Amino acid sequence: MTRQLAMVIDLNKCIGCQTCTLACKTQWTDRGGREFMYWNHVETQPGKGYPRGWQEAGGGWSGDALRPGRLPRLAEDYGVPSEFNYDALFNDAREPLRPSTPPAWGPNWDEDQGAGEYPNAYFFYLPRLCNHCTRPACLAACPRQAIYKRDEDGIVLIDQDRCRGYRYCVAACPYKKVYFNPHAGRSEKCIFCYPRVERGIPPACAFQCVGRARHVAFRDDEQGAIHKLVDLWKVALPLRPDFGTEPNVFYVPPLSPPSFETDGRPSSRPRLPDDHLEHLFGPAVRDALARLEAEIARKQAGHTSEMLDLLIAYRHGDMFRLDRPKEAAQ
Repeated sequence: MTRQLAMVIDLNKCIGCQTCTLACKTQWTDRGGREFMYWNHVETQPGKGYPRGWQEAGGGWSGDALRPGRLPRLAEDYGVPSEFNYDALFNDAREPLRPSTPPAWGPNWDEDQGAGEYPNAYFFYLPRLCNHCTRPACLAACPRQAIYKRDEDGIVLIDQDRCRGYRYCVAACPYKKVYFNPHAGRSEKCIFCYPRVERGIPPACAFQCVGRARHVAFRDDEQGAIHKLVDLWKVALPLRPDFGTEPNVFYVPPLSPPSFETDGRPSSRPRLPDDHLEHLFGPAVRDALARLEAEIARKQAGHTSEMLDLLIAYRHGDMFRLDRPKEAAQ
Protein backbone atom coordinates (compact mmCIF):
# COMPACT_ATOMS: atom_id res chain seq x y z
CA MET A 1 0.00 0.00 0.00
CA THR A 2 1.38 3.41 -1.00
CA ARG A 3 2.15 5.74 1.85
CA GLN A 4 1.75 9.43 1.19
CA LEU A 5 4.05 12.26 2.16
CA ALA A 6 2.11 15.52 2.09
CA MET A 7 2.45 19.24 2.73
CA VAL A 8 0.24 21.87 4.36
CA ILE A 9 0.83 25.53 3.52
CA ASP A 10 -0.72 28.18 5.79
CA LEU A 11 -1.69 31.05 3.50
CA ASN A 12 -2.10 33.34 6.51
CA LYS A 13 1.68 33.20 7.00
CA CYS A 14 2.88 33.44 3.39
CA ILE A 15 4.34 36.91 2.75
CA GLY A 16 5.17 36.38 -0.93
CA CYS A 17 8.92 36.70 -0.38
CA GLN A 18 9.71 33.94 -2.94
CA THR A 19 12.37 32.40 -0.68
CA CYS A 20 10.82 29.01 -1.41
CA THR A 21 11.00 29.74 -5.14
CA LEU A 22 14.68 30.65 -4.97
CA ALA A 23 15.47 27.63 -2.79
CA CYS A 24 13.97 25.38 -5.46
CA LYS A 25 15.31 27.32 -8.43
CA THR A 26 18.93 27.34 -7.31
CA GLN A 27 18.84 23.67 -6.37
CA TRP A 28 16.98 22.15 -9.32
CA THR A 29 16.08 24.42 -12.26
CA ASP A 30 18.68 27.11 -12.86
CA ARG A 31 20.17 25.73 -16.11
CA GLY A 32 20.00 23.10 -18.83
CA GLY A 33 16.71 24.01 -20.49
CA ARG A 34 14.98 24.64 -17.17
CA GLU A 35 15.39 28.40 -17.10
CA PHE A 36 11.66 29.01 -17.59
CA MET A 37 10.65 26.28 -15.13
CA TYR A 38 9.47 27.09 -11.65
CA TRP A 39 8.78 23.79 -9.92
CA ASN A 40 7.79 25.93 -6.94
CA HIS A 41 6.59 29.51 -7.21
CA VAL A 42 4.33 31.96 -5.38
CA GLU A 43 1.62 33.69 -7.39
CA THR A 44 -0.84 36.43 -6.50
CA GLN A 45 -4.54 35.60 -6.26
CA PRO A 46 -6.73 36.72 -7.87
CA GLY A 47 -4.53 36.64 -10.95
CA LYS A 48 -3.68 34.71 -14.08
CA GLY A 49 -0.93 32.77 -12.31
CA TYR A 50 1.97 30.83 -13.78
CA PRO A 51 1.81 29.60 -16.44
CA ARG A 52 -0.69 32.22 -17.49
CA GLY A 53 -4.28 31.01 -17.29
CA TRP A 54 -3.41 27.59 -15.84
CA GLN A 55 -6.84 27.25 -14.23
CA GLU A 56 -8.54 27.45 -17.63
CA ALA A 57 -6.04 25.23 -19.49
CA GLY A 58 -7.91 21.95 -18.91
CA GLY A 59 -6.63 18.61 -17.69
CA GLY A 60 -7.55 16.56 -14.64
CA TRP A 61 -10.47 14.18 -14.41
CA SER A 62 -14.15 14.17 -15.27
CA GLY A 63 -15.30 11.16 -13.31
CA ASP A 64 -13.12 8.29 -14.54
CA ALA A 65 -12.19 9.97 -17.83
CA LEU A 66 -9.32 12.35 -18.43
CA ARG A 67 -10.38 15.87 -19.35
CA PRO A 68 -8.68 17.32 -22.43
CA GLY A 69 -6.07 19.97 -21.73
CA ARG A 70 -3.89 22.32 -23.74
CA LEU A 71 -0.15 22.89 -23.71
CA PRO A 72 1.05 26.23 -22.33
CA ARG A 73 2.98 28.33 -24.86
CA LEU A 74 6.56 29.18 -24.04
CA ALA A 75 6.62 32.93 -24.75
CA GLU A 76 2.96 33.74 -24.16
CA ASP A 77 2.19 31.66 -21.05
CA TYR A 78 5.53 30.90 -19.37
CA GLY A 79 7.59 33.84 -20.57
CA VAL A 80 11.09 33.57 -22.00
CA PRO A 81 13.88 34.74 -19.65
CA SER A 82 15.22 38.03 -20.94
CA GLU A 83 18.76 38.91 -21.93
CA PHE A 84 19.95 42.33 -20.75
CA ASN A 85 22.20 44.94 -22.32
CA TYR A 86 25.12 44.31 -19.99
CA ASP A 87 27.69 45.54 -22.55
CA ALA A 88 26.01 48.94 -22.73
CA LEU A 89 25.79 49.06 -18.95
CA PHE A 90 29.54 48.60 -18.51
CA ASN A 91 30.64 50.66 -21.50
CA ASP A 92 28.23 53.58 -21.32
CA ALA A 93 27.18 54.84 -17.89
CA ARG A 94 24.36 56.84 -19.50
CA GLU A 95 22.63 53.71 -20.81
CA PRO A 96 20.21 52.19 -18.29
CA LEU A 97 20.00 48.45 -17.76
CA ARG A 98 17.08 47.09 -19.78
CA PRO A 99 16.06 43.79 -21.40
CA SER A 100 17.24 43.41 -24.98
CA THR A 101 13.78 42.23 -26.01
CA PRO A 102 10.83 43.53 -23.98
CA PRO A 103 9.13 40.52 -22.35
CA ALA A 104 5.41 39.92 -22.81
CA TRP A 105 4.85 37.68 -19.79
CA GLY A 106 6.72 35.93 -17.02
CA PRO A 107 6.44 34.58 -13.49
CA ASN A 108 4.93 37.11 -11.06
CA TRP A 109 3.93 39.33 -13.98
CA ASP A 110 0.75 40.34 -12.13
CA GLU A 111 2.27 40.18 -8.65
CA ASP A 112 0.37 42.16 -5.99
CA GLN A 113 -2.29 43.35 -8.45
CA GLY A 114 -5.28 41.45 -7.04
CA ALA A 115 -8.78 42.81 -7.53
CA GLY A 116 -11.32 45.17 -6.00
CA GLU A 117 -11.24 48.92 -5.69
CA TYR A 118 -9.82 51.21 -3.02
CA PRO A 119 -10.33 51.01 -0.11
CA ASN A 120 -11.47 47.40 -0.53
CA ALA A 121 -8.76 46.11 -2.85
CA TYR A 122 -7.52 42.65 -1.96
CA PHE A 123 -5.06 39.91 -2.86
CA PHE A 124 -3.23 37.05 -1.21
CA TYR A 125 -0.27 34.84 -2.04
CA LEU A 126 -0.63 31.27 -3.27
CA PRO A 127 2.50 29.07 -3.32
CA ARG A 128 2.24 26.25 -5.87
CA LEU A 129 4.19 23.09 -6.62
CA CYS A 130 3.43 19.60 -7.88
CA ASN A 131 0.69 18.14 -5.69
CA HIS A 132 1.94 14.53 -5.94
CA CYS A 133 -1.68 13.58 -6.40
CA THR A 134 -3.35 10.38 -5.31
CA ARG A 135 -4.94 10.21 -8.80
CA PRO A 136 -2.27 11.89 -10.93
CA ALA A 137 -3.66 12.73 -14.35
CA CYS A 138 -0.12 13.06 -15.70
CA LEU A 139 0.56 9.42 -14.85
CA ALA A 140 -2.66 8.22 -16.46
CA ALA A 141 -2.01 10.20 -19.64
CA CYS A 142 1.54 8.93 -20.29
CA PRO A 143 1.53 6.26 -23.06
CA ARG A 144 5.09 5.26 -22.16
CA GLN A 145 4.37 4.47 -18.49
CA ALA A 146 7.24 6.81 -17.70
CA ILE A 147 5.48 8.40 -14.72
CA TYR A 148 5.16 6.44 -11.50
CA LYS A 149 4.18 6.94 -7.87
CA ARG A 150 6.56 5.62 -5.23
CA ASP A 151 5.12 3.18 -2.71
CA GLU A 152 7.28 4.39 0.17
CA ASP A 153 6.17 8.03 0.11
CA GLY A 154 3.71 8.62 -2.76
CA ILE A 155 6.07 11.01 -4.55
CA VAL A 156 5.29 11.17 -8.28
CA LEU A 157 8.36 10.97 -10.51
CA ILE A 158 9.21 10.77 -14.23
CA ASP A 159 11.53 8.01 -15.48
CA GLN A 160 13.81 9.97 -17.77
CA ASP A 161 14.91 6.81 -19.59
CA ARG A 162 11.34 5.95 -20.58
CA CYS A 163 10.09 9.48 -21.32
CA ARG A 164 10.04 10.48 -25.00
CA GLY A 165 8.73 14.00 -24.54
CA TYR A 166 5.24 13.46 -25.97
CA ARG A 167 3.91 16.06 -23.49
CA TYR A 168 0.58 14.34 -22.87
CA CYS A 169 1.45 14.70 -19.18
CA VAL A 170 1.84 18.47 -19.52
CA ALA A 171 -1.61 18.80 -21.06
CA ALA A 172 -3.20 16.36 -18.58
CA CYS A 173 -1.95 18.10 -15.42
CA PRO A 174 -4.66 20.64 -14.49
CA TYR A 175 -2.18 22.58 -12.35
CA LYS A 176 0.31 22.75 -15.25
CA LYS A 177 3.14 21.68 -12.97
CA VAL A 178 4.75 19.32 -15.48
CA TYR A 179 7.20 21.04 -17.82
CA PHE A 180 8.83 20.07 -21.11
CA ASN A 181 12.59 20.53 -21.28
CA PRO A 182 13.39 21.51 -24.90
CA HIS A 183 17.10 20.80 -24.46
CA ALA A 184 16.66 17.30 -23.05
CA GLY A 185 13.49 16.45 -24.99
CA ARG A 186 11.92 15.13 -21.79
CA SER A 187 9.23 16.15 -19.33
CA GLU A 188 10.36 17.27 -15.87
CA LYS A 189 8.65 18.31 -12.65
CA CYS A 190 8.98 18.82 -8.91
CA ILE A 191 10.46 15.73 -7.25
CA PHE A 192 9.48 16.81 -3.72
CA CYS A 193 13.22 16.87 -3.00
CA TYR A 194 13.20 13.10 -2.58
CA PRO A 195 17.03 12.89 -2.25
CA ARG A 196 16.68 15.15 0.80
CA VAL A 197 13.61 13.32 2.11
CA GLU A 198 15.43 9.99 1.96
CA ARG A 199 18.03 11.47 4.32
CA GLY A 200 15.40 12.87 6.69
CA ILE A 201 15.78 16.46 5.38
CA PRO A 202 12.60 18.40 4.44
CA PRO A 203 12.06 19.67 0.88
CA ALA A 204 14.01 22.86 0.24
CA CYS A 205 10.91 25.02 -0.30
CA ALA A 206 9.52 24.02 3.09
CA PHE A 207 12.76 24.14 5.05
CA GLN A 208 13.73 27.59 3.75
CA CYS A 209 10.30 29.19 4.28
CA VAL A 210 10.96 32.28 6.42
CA GLY A 211 7.32 32.51 7.48
CA ARG A 212 7.20 28.94 8.82
CA ALA A 213 4.16 28.38 6.64
CA ARG A 214 4.84 24.80 5.48
CA HIS A 215 4.38 21.54 7.35
CA VAL A 216 5.51 18.19 5.95
CA ALA A 217 4.50 14.76 7.26
CA PHE A 218 2.93 11.47 6.21
CA ARG A 219 -0.85 11.34 5.89
CA ASP A 220 -1.05 8.27 8.13
CA ASP A 221 1.04 9.80 10.92
CA GLU A 222 -1.68 10.68 13.42
CA GLN A 223 0.73 12.81 15.46
CA GLY A 224 1.82 14.79 12.42
CA ALA A 225 0.51 18.17 11.31
CA ILE A 226 -0.95 16.84 8.06
CA HIS A 227 -3.31 14.38 9.72
CA LYS A 228 -4.40 16.91 12.33
CA LEU A 229 -4.92 19.87 9.99
CA VAL A 230 -6.42 17.92 7.08
CA ASP A 231 -8.28 14.98 8.57
CA LEU A 232 -8.92 15.87 12.22
CA TRP A 233 -9.60 19.62 12.26
CA LYS A 234 -10.31 19.95 8.51
CA VAL A 235 -8.82 23.43 8.19
CA ALA A 236 -6.35 22.54 5.41
CA LEU A 237 -7.90 21.98 1.99
CA PRO A 238 -6.72 20.87 -1.47
CA LEU A 239 -6.42 23.38 -4.31
CA ARG A 240 -9.12 23.04 -6.96
CA PRO A 241 -10.58 19.74 -5.68
CA ASP A 242 -12.94 19.81 -8.67
CA PHE A 243 -10.01 18.75 -10.88
CA GLY A 244 -10.41 15.27 -9.40
CA THR A 245 -6.71 14.47 -8.92
CA GLU A 246 -6.89 14.32 -5.09
CA PRO A 247 -3.87 16.58 -4.40
CA ASN A 248 -1.56 16.02 -1.45
CA VAL A 249 -0.54 19.66 -1.01
CA PHE A 250 -3.12 21.33 1.23
CA TYR A 251 -3.77 24.96 2.13
CA VAL A 252 -5.02 26.69 5.24
CA PRO A 253 -7.20 29.33 3.54
CA PRO A 254 -6.53 33.03 4.14
CA LEU A 255 -8.56 34.92 6.70
CA SER A 256 -9.99 38.16 5.42
CA PRO A 257 -9.53 41.69 6.78
CA PRO A 258 -12.78 43.65 7.12
CA SER A 259 -14.04 45.76 4.27
CA PHE A 260 -14.73 49.48 4.65
CA GLU A 261 -17.93 51.42 4.19
CA THR A 262 -18.05 54.52 1.99
CA ASP A 263 -17.60 56.71 5.06
CA GLY A 264 -14.41 54.89 6.03
CA ARG A 265 -15.82 52.83 8.89
CA PRO A 266 -14.90 49.11 8.98
CA SER A 267 -17.81 46.78 8.30
CA SER A 268 -18.49 43.17 9.26
CA ARG A 269 -18.23 42.07 5.62
CA PRO A 270 -15.01 40.20 4.69
CA ARG A 271 -12.88 41.78 2.00
CA LEU A 272 -11.93 38.49 0.33
CA PRO A 273 -14.95 37.27 -1.64
CA ASP A 274 -16.30 33.92 -0.47
CA ASP A 275 -16.94 32.83 -4.04
CA HIS A 276 -13.28 33.26 -5.03
CA LEU A 277 -12.08 31.21 -2.06
CA GLU A 278 -14.72 28.59 -2.78
CA HIS A 279 -13.60 28.49 -6.41
CA LEU A 280 -10.06 27.68 -5.28
CA PHE A 281 -10.68 25.40 -2.31
CA GLY A 282 -14.23 24.10 -2.70
CA PRO A 283 -17.31 24.58 -0.50
CA ALA A 284 -15.52 23.24 2.59
CA VAL A 285 -13.61 26.54 2.80
CA ARG A 286 -16.47 28.22 4.67
CA ASP A 287 -16.38 25.69 7.51
CA ALA A 288 -12.58 25.81 7.59
CA LEU A 289 -12.55 29.59 7.98
CA ALA A 290 -15.24 29.46 10.66
CA ARG A 291 -13.18 26.89 12.59
CA LEU A 292 -10.07 29.04 12.33
CA GLU A 293 -11.90 32.13 13.55
CA ALA A 294 -13.39 30.18 16.47
CA GLU A 295 -9.94 28.96 17.55
CA ILE A 296 -8.51 32.48 17.30
CA ALA A 297 -11.33 33.80 19.50
CA ARG A 298 -10.68 30.97 21.94
CA LYS A 299 -6.97 31.82 22.09
CA GLN A 300 -7.71 35.53 22.53
CA ALA A 301 -9.99 34.67 25.45
CA GLY A 302 -7.04 33.08 27.25
CA HIS A 303 -7.77 29.42 26.49
CA THR A 304 -5.38 26.95 24.91
CA SER A 305 -5.61 25.96 21.26
CA GLU A 306 -3.58 23.03 19.99
CA MET A 307 -4.51 23.98 16.44
CA LEU A 308 -3.17 27.53 16.68
CA ASP A 309 -0.05 26.42 18.52
CA LEU A 310 0.62 23.99 15.69
CA LEU A 311 0.07 26.67 13.03
CA ILE A 312 2.19 29.22 14.90
CA ALA A 313 5.07 26.69 14.81
CA TYR A 314 7.09 27.83 17.81
CA ARG A 315 9.88 25.36 16.94
CA HIS A 316 10.94 25.06 13.31
CA GLY A 317 11.95 21.44 13.64
CA ASP A 318 8.48 20.42 14.81
CA MET A 319 7.04 21.29 11.40
CA PHE A 320 8.63 18.29 9.71
CA ARG A 321 8.00 14.61 10.53
CA LEU A 322 9.69 12.49 7.90
CA ASP A 323 10.28 9.34 9.96
CA ARG A 324 8.00 6.34 9.68
CA PRO A 325 5.38 6.38 12.45
CA LYS A 326 5.65 3.43 14.82
CA GLU A 327 2.29 1.96 13.80
CA ALA A 328 3.33 1.93 10.12
CA ALA A 329 6.73 0.37 10.80
CA GLN A 330 5.31 -2.64 12.65
